[in-house]
Amino acid sequence: MNWESWIRGFADYLRLERSLSEHSVVAYVNDVQKLAGYFSLQGEHKSPVSIDQNDLLSFIAWVHKLGVSERTQARIISGVRAFYHYLMIEDAITGNPAANLDVPRIGRKLPEFLTVEEIERIIAAIDLSDPLGQRNRAIVETLYGCGLRVSELLQLKLSDMNTADEFIRVTGKGNKQRLVPIGREALKHISLYVENTRRTMTIARGFEDNLFLNRRGKTLSRVMVFTMIKELAKRAGIRKIISPHTFRHSFATHLVEGGADLRAVQDMLGHESITTTEIYTHLSREYLKENLLSFHPRAKLSGQKR
Repeated sequence: MNWESWIRGFADYLRLERSLSEHSVVAYVNDVQKLAGYFSLQGEHKSPVSIDQNDLLSFIAWVHKLGVSERTQARIISGVRAFYHYLMIEDAITGNPAANLDVPRIGRKLPEFLTVEEIERIIAAIDLSDPLGQRNRAIVETLYGCGLRVSELLQLKLSDMNTADEFIRVTGKGNKQRLVPIGREALKHISLYVENTRRTMTIARGFEDNLFLNRRGKTLSRVMVFTMIKELAKRAGIRKIISPHTFRHSFATHLVEGGADLRAVQDMLGHESITTTEIYTHLSREYLKENLLSFHPRAKLSGQKR
């Protein structure tokens, strides 16, 4: 595939899976087009999958010489990193040449999460009269109940379920496995899906152990799950831009807010470093601060005109 084909796929990935606005998609695409244009100017006809880290460092040096601001340089590097992350997801490359590119830190954006009431509204929006409604209910319950990445959800097998001990075996990044507790509500709806829906399906050869299946009896795609979540959010009247990953953020945020041990949350999420998990303590503090300012009588008084 050439640059144009990969960039089109990248744009679709940003819209569907990253839930970025059209403005952001255009900005990311422009950044990657700058990368393609750089090699064209150099007279080097390289495909995106043949580029190595030295090529990218040369590109960054060229961008720096253009005299653009540090913020713009950071955005361009972020765009390139996102593009090569996408190529990794698509198995177009085996190693990520952009993985170690330094991006200037310009603040840290806290992840979006849903309130418990919003999650209840999404669950209520699921049409259980639809043949696959029970499957969708089980998916939402599992995403929120276990804090899984969408890739981990799609890899779940029937053989990963330990219903007696209420644990599931999850295969995370780098094929590392971890045991994650699963609540009875999620287990109940998985059981209903397996007994009432999955059992009646014609399952394609090789997918007999996969838990969540599409109408053709094969593994669901990431796009299918993203589309389903977006449609449910729309039906529930939720204006936030959400994705399956939002349920992971909500899972962690609600645990931290409830006083869960940070190390336990780290283990359940499969984070290599506790630093990654600590972002949810910051998010929890922001949540508590907002509640203080909104509901505490002395905080309300300070906002009144004297």
